Amino acid sequence: MGATDAFRARPVQPAGRPSLVPGGLLDVLGVAAGVLDREGRIVLWSPQAEQLFGWSAAEALGQYAARLLVAEDDVGAVLELFAEVMREGETFAVVFPARHKDGGTRLVEFRNVRLEDRHGDFFALGIATDREVLRGVERDLALSLRLVEQSPIGLAVFDTGLRYVLVNPALERIQGLPAAACVGRTVREALPHADAGAIEGAMRRVLATGTPLLDELRVGRAGGSATDEEAQLVSCYRLEDPGGSVLGVATSAVDVTDRHRANKEDRRRTALIADASVLIGTTLELEQTARELADVVVPGLADVAAVDILDTVVDGDRTAVPDGRPAVFRALAVAAAGGAASSAAADAVRAADPPGQIAKYDPDRLVARCVRTGHPVRVAHVRAEDLPGIARDDEAARLLARAGLHSYMAVPLIARGEVLGALDLKRLTDPRPFDEADAALAAELAARAAVSIDNARWYQRERATALTLQRSLLPQRPPDPAGLEIAYRYQPAGTASRVGGDWFDVVPQDGDKSALVVGDVMGSGINAAAAMGQLRTAARTLAQLGLDPARVLRHLDHTASGLDQMIATCLYTVYDPQGGTCCVANAGHLPPVVLRPGRPPALVDLPAGAPLGVGGIPFENTAVDLKPGDRLVLYTDGLVETRDESIDTRLEALLTVLADAPEGLEETCDLLLTSLRSGDDQDDVALLIARAAPADPGAAG
Repeated sequence: MGATDAFRARPVQPAGRPSLVPGGLLDVLGVAAGVLDREGRIVLWSPQAEQLFGWSAAEALGQYAARLLVAEDDVGAVLELFAEVMREGETFAVVFPARHKDGGTRLVEFRNVRLEDRHGDFFALGIATDREVLRGVERDLALSLRLVEQSPIGLAVFDTGLRYVLVNPALERIQGLPAAACVGRTVREALPHADAGAIEGAMRRVLATGTPLLDELRVGRAGGSATDEEAQLVSCYRLEDPGGSVLGVATSAVDVTDRHRANKEDRRRTALIADASVLIGTTLELEQTARELADVVVPGLADVAAVDILDTVVDGDRTAVPDGRPAVFRALAVAAAGGAASSAAADAVRAADPPGQIAKYDPDRLVARCVRTGHPVRVAHVRAEDLPGIARDDEAARLLARAGLHSYMAVPLIARGEVLGALDLKRLTDPRPFDEADAALAAELAARAAVSIDNARWYQRERATALTLQRSLLPQRPPDPAGLEIAYRYQPAGTASRVGGDWFDVVPQDGDKSALVVGDVMGSGINAAAAMGQLRTAARTLAQLGLDPARVLRHLDHTASGLDQMIATCLYTVYDPQGGTCCVANAGHLPPVVLRPGRPPALVDLPAGAPLGVGGIPFENTAVDLKPGDRLVLYTDGLVETRDESIDTRLEALLTVLADAPEGLEETCDLLLTSLRSGDDQDDVALLIARAAPADPGAAG
């Protein structure tokens, strides 16, 4: 590469070395230069001078500069200044309207400096630039500096070695460092807690490619803090002079910490609401629903949460708390962050009412005010004098003080316009006080849970009513009929709402015969229990007439058709001890099982028949031998049906259990229920086992 090429090249300067690359500002200014001898004649003339004044070198050289370039009115003053420069060696600066070759004038800013050669002769160097161009550059520079200084956006300039060259006041505030602590240093040196590798890597890519980095979110801890998270939107772009030389990179940083924290808080709140939608109300159990609510809000909203309902809610009475009267609560659930593993959480849990306990709170207590007014009560910063209004007694207040309770909130549980209870929230280790946004979130979670709690309490009341009605309609302990030993069980559903439809019965008939009945009304609740009672009453009445099973089912089918489209299955059996036979008819029910001594249990092969209430479909009688010692097992589908196994598989399981059944009928009932039922089954079950007794020897005489 030749010398000329070296001056033309504009390479990116290697990091750590001073720049040898010329800038482009002089090119923008178009600085013109000329040299005058002692008399003021032009002896040197630059191309920029030709561009500025219009005179070529051939036209300008040898001419008196004052006569060529200066208007007549200004010649005297200019010559006087020129003489002073040549005499005293002083530099003078002047702005004057210079003559242009085209006859017009140009306002130029002019500098005149005396030169001396080796022979002692003096010359004058004159440099000039267009005043408007110069003022424009000055304005741009001043504006740029003011923008940098006054911008609310943090700005920094780095050289090609990625060292700070400039830091504006906004960035000083964002970084928490004065500019003096940054200029001349790299990011790694100035900000040891920052992710310097990633930051400098990004700047190097921008420096090398020229592709800007725009609005990258950077989140970090302020000054290495473990808790104070800060966020900035950072942009980075390469700086070049007008000639294209790379000067370094500039970065801008916008502090979005508040927005980031707000978005993070919004995401947290949205997640809590989503969790509540999925996790609260999975069952119709009152205590389980309360536990689900407490578990959702801990630790996302509170360190300790308690759910209490008014005792009157459980009984189904009015829930309003009269003014001036204590509020009586039943504690349902308590949850603590970390499962109350820490001493603080353990103290706060001990201060709460234990689940299942009845507690009475005077009207001045905050939770009593919450349920009385139906509005949240919030104590953002709990003081010692606030504790008596929060705790149930002095000992609980002492425990809460030791636990470090610093913020408290009680939110009413309101469903269908009624206040059911309160959600009690405490913060111990979470340093944030409860604010309005927390209150709004807690109110939304409480409202969602309150509906589930209300559903659960009404379900439990209806379930209890249906169960009471069901038990009252089922037979009391009947005496063993002639020629039979019997055992029976009724077991309601474990957790679901299918209480009320299953029944069994044993009805003595003339001639020592006995009718054995099991049935299942489809549906649940009080309506199903009532329909069951009507069908059982009709079946008992028909049994007294001595009709065969098929005719009984036809009459029951007609009865069921009049019960508001009620459908039921039924198995009706008449046992005749004289002949050792059973006559069986089936209305869509599962087949009974017969157990004969020395033989495996077997399902009785019966026509399935149509359920009662379908109407118009005939039923068939089937004869089944039942000799002394044989057992007949009648049951409803709640004993065997499950959601995840086929009915054939479950019937095989029934036969397997019965294969090892003990001789005692009561023990067999217990074995079937414990082996085939899980405790949270979705249906109730009626079970009836009959064993043919040996013939009475004295009967023949």
